[in-house]
Amino acid sequence: MTFLYSLEPLIQVIHYIIAIFMIIVILLQAGKGADIGAAFGAGSSQTLFGARGATTLLSKVTTVVALLFLCTSLTLATISKNRHEGGSIGKSVLETVEAPKDEAPKNEAVQLPANAPAAPSENTESVK
Repeated sequence: MTFLYSLEPLIQVIHYIIAIFMIIVILLQAGKGADIGAAFGAGSSQTLFGARGATTLLSKVTTVVALLFLCTSLTLATISKNRHEGGSIGKSVLETVEAPKDEAPKNEAVQLPANAPAAPSENTESVK
């Protein structure tokens, strides 16, 4: 697994390139409505790869790119999980922070500063 730790930056770069390429390939594909429009003469129905050739080629390229994206995603997730399993990075915040110690005893009264405002007396009437 240490071999994959050294390759993690390279795998991340490949992962980003594949993600951008997959977005481009998906956006290049024509929607299902484009075939109906071409049947009535709207737009050019002749393509570089033939009438159905481009769709088939783009579908295959999309499938391959999606599989590569899945493989790099799983590899990066496995590397991350194995790297942080023993350390404090994979733990909860509550597990890593120590609880504060009670320095003042609970039964003693809290001392207010000398310039603190006085508490209102119980006999004062509320202003209406």
